[in-house]
Amino acid sequence: MGKLDGRVVIVTGAARGQGEQEARLLRAEGAEVVVADVLDDQGEELAKELGARYVHLDVGQEQDWRDAVTATRAAYGRVDGLVNNAGILRFHSLVDTPLDEFMQVVRVNQVGCFLGIKTVAPEMADGGTIVNTASYTAMTGMAAVGTYAATKHAVLGLTRVAALELAPRNIRVNAICPGAIDTAMSNPALLDPDADPEETSKALDGLYRKLVPLGRIGRPEEVARLALFLTSDDSSYITGQPFVIDGGWLAGVSVI
Repeated sequence: MGKLDGRVVIVTGAARGQGEQEARLLRAEGAEVVVADVLDDQGEELAKELGARYVHLDVGQEQDWRDAVTATRAAYGRVDGLVNNAGILRFHSLVDTPLDEFMQVVRVNQVGCFLGIKTVAPEMADGGTIVNTASYTAMTGMAAVGTYAATKHAVLGLTRVAALELAPRNIRVNAICPGAIDTAMSNPALLDPDADPEETSKALDGLYRKLVPLGRIGRPEEVARLALFLTSDDSSYITGQPFVIDGGWLAGVSVI
């Protein structure tokens, strides 16, 4: 018996990285998973491997969300869960950030999360779950990623309001707040066929050894286990909360 037997869950940004590992684990635990992304070839390949359903979903497009819900209902008859994982990151100081870039990040990270809640929740079975991906930077500031941090702060606000509004239907809404995770977002070598991603991961571990109390960068499989917890009945009395998964980074800086 899996923790999610009989449940139908949509995972956005699921073609690779953190979303891929979330889709894999939820499927392994018995869920019917809808792999949603704009990376059609990778998403379709993953869905085929998992015995899941792929849908093209640009999270900033309201019609794409409607189509995704329609496809999910057509395939499985219901929707019980949503993991709002899709996100992008850009590096600039605030004063050097072009408005177009700011709006692009807002569109994916913040509007995408909003549209997911707005579109899926009304179609969701009572007792459903929504897991929003915020960030370590939703809990604090970080130079050079001001736009990203602003959108992730907004995701926490959306999470708390949605949790209050959907509680009468026993729909629980929580947020994951990862620190640095070894995905293409922080490790571009994963996208370079000529690079050695393992060597880059070791280098990143070396960098974060100085910043993170646990001494390494996080793995997407670890974040996936948190998404599973918040999607399953193991978290049945938890809603409206941020869950930091950062190796202790937010706890502070050790001078020892």
